[in-house]
Amino acid sequence: MEYIIKLTQITIALSVAYVWIFRFDNVLKDFKQFGLSDLTRNFVGATKICLATLLFVGIWFSSFVFVSSVLMGLFMIVAQYFHFKIKNIFIKHLPSLFLLILCAFIAIASKYPL
Repeated sequence: MEYIIKLTQITIALSVAYVWIFRFDNVLKDFKQFGLSDLTRNFVGATKICLATLLFVGIWFSSFVFVSSVLMGLFMIVAQYFHFKIKNIFIKHLPSLFLLILCAFIAIASKYPL
């Protein structure tokens, strides 16, 4: 189970880093559609990259895992809200929904280990 949790942490960390570093053009479009400011976008991006880094570091230092997964999950809930707000098609909801599920899994598994 510990192996699966660590693999999930890596998956989230790499996914967030990929989107916010290499697919930034999509982020720009999304935040424009959401009607959010550049300052908000930059804050969200910096925070998500920091949380992704903490999830990755959590592979060796487990004390970072619970808080970073919960906070990342909250960002994914907010992403879901904005996708619903602008009535995006369901396929646009899937990445943040999938990451939300993974964050919930990590948070629960790290708080209540088997």
